[in-house]
Amino acid sequence: MPAQIITIDDLQELKIELLEDFKRLLKEYGGHPTKKWLKSPEVRKLLNISPGTLQNLRINGTLPFTRMGGALYYDYEDIQRILQANKKQNLFF
Repeated sequence: MPAQIITIDDLQELKIELLEDFKRLLKEYGGHPTKKWLKSPEVRKLLNISPGTLQNLRINGTLPFTRMGGALYYDYEDIQRILQANKKQNLFF
C-alpha cells in the first residue's frame, strides 16, 4: 500500500468539514434527547421530579403515557408541549 502525504491544507479542510457536521447535528437535535419515547427514570431526571410527582402527573392527566408490558413510556414532544404551555413570563426586570 503506497504512503499518502497529508498536508496542513488537508487537515484544515477536514477540520472545517467536521465543524460543519457538528453544527448541523447540534442544530438538528438542539441538545435534546434523540429518543422519541422516554421511560419514567429518564423523565424524572429530565424534569428533576420525584416518582410521586410523576405519578401525580399521570393520574391527573397532565402527562400522557403509554404502557407497554410493565414499563411506562412518555413522548418527549408531549413533555416539551406541557412545559411550553405552562411557561410563565417574568414581568419584573
